[in-house]
Amino acid sequence: MDAFPRPPAGPGNLAARSLRQVWHPCTQMKQQAKLPLVALSHGEGPWLVDTDGERYLDAISSWWVNLFGHANPRINAALVDQLGRLEHAMLAGFTHEPVVALAERLSALTGGVLGHAFFASDGASAVEIALKMSFHAWRNQGHDDKREFVCVRHGYHGETLGALAVTDVALFRDAYDPLLRHAHVVASPDARNARDGESGVDVAHRAAAELEALLVRREGRIAAVIVEPLVQCAAGMAMHDPEYLRRVRALCDRHGAHLIADEIAVGCGRTGTFFACEHAGIWPDLLTLSKGISGGYLPLSLVLSRDAIFDAFYDDDTARGFLHSHSYTGNPLACRAALATLDIFADDDVLAVNALRARRLSDALAPLANDPRAKHFRQRGMIWAFDAEVPQAAEAVRAFSLRFYTEARARGVLLRPIGNTVYLMPPYVLDDATIDWLASRTMAAFDATMRDLGSHRHGGTAVKFGKEQAA
Repeated sequence: MDAFPRPPAGPGNLAARSLRQVWHPCTQMKQQAKLPLVALSHGEGPWLVDTDGERYLDAISSWWVNLFGHANPRINAALVDQLGRLEHAMLAGFTHEPVVALAERLSALTGGVLGHAFFASDGASAVEIALKMSFHAWRNQGHDDKREFVCVRHGYHGETLGALAVTDVALFRDAYDPLLRHAHVVASPDARNARDGESGVDVAHRAAAELEALLVRREGRIAAVIVEPLVQCAAGMAMHDPEYLRRVRALCDRHGAHLIADEIAVGCGRTGTFFACEHAGIWPDLLTLSKGISGGYLPLSLVLSRDAIFDAFYDDDTARGFLHSHSYTGNPLACRAALATLDIFADDDVLAVNALRARRLSDALAPLANDPRAKHFRQRGMIWAFDAEVPQAAEAVRAFSLRFYTEARARGVLLRPIGNTVYLMPPYVLDDATIDWLASRTMAAFDATMRDLGSHRHGGTAVKFGKEQAA
């Protein structure tokens, strides 16, 4: 028997092999067996191409990571160059140009306020690092009682045990609840929570007031408050006014707590500025980045910190250092991809061009803003979302989500609703024709989904779905 058997070649059985051997993320594998996997061959700009040659517009940037398209020639060239120099070396006791240059350039983007970068591999790891840094910094400064954390209702910060402790999404958290060290949960500033006559600013003030009451009640015990600036993505793209960030910054200063800004999903230009915190004119004490920072190429995350936190660990005593690591910390290839990503931002004036793209796509999607079946149409930078008007029973929401996904996929668009929330988070490479095409296909998929679900609800005969029905 071959000690290293090779599977049979050919694309035809790729999906079946994957279902048999690969445990897919965020997936109930029994359900996935009923919905054919897309077996990918390659990517071209905003498009993913399957082994049959079918093309899909990657309208969610492959879980929000791909900023400048698949197989981007400039990022490719940087990686090829780096492959011929250094693929990896341990960062303990060594350093290299890509990791230093990336830390310098990110610090410069904060005006030097966040002057130190600690590198990791993924978003949840970065969140855990930030939590540990906060607690340990306070302990090194003699504040042993500061060991509690505050998170925002429906916030998401990752799925490892430490990150789950500050995540308030039941689907991810509840199964592991007995293992978690619970954080305090305060009101979300989600503008959809506005009462009659309230504005988004009013909701922000109301949510901040609840945080203030907690900080007063737990004075001297809160190590940090963690927030997703401007958009709580996994909460269904819940958007809030920048005033909330200003209030939280002031409250953290007043009550001696660190502010952790989780910009893993909303950083790297997603909200219209490179860092989402820039909209509020504030900087946190710790800021986490991942996803788009490497252009969607390689796993990379990092935590940016202020001098005061770095200085709390700077000591002759090894035990007072921040003793955290993983084998691929500061990987040169990932850092080089990130540097190429930053080069594209600078060379192509991406933020200014994105403002024009955003206006064009918002105009193209305008009919949804007036569709009574689409509630709370909203946009921030390069993120769009609306909530389908469906019964809030879990089964109805699941039915909508799956149906919309399949309708969009049949029309050549990759969109994955969060419950009854449809969102678009496309890469920053769409031209006008592609924007119009994306908008028309999204609206067609929504209309077909709502008509089909309506026929089921009202006892009509639903038309069998198939690719031949794609608009």
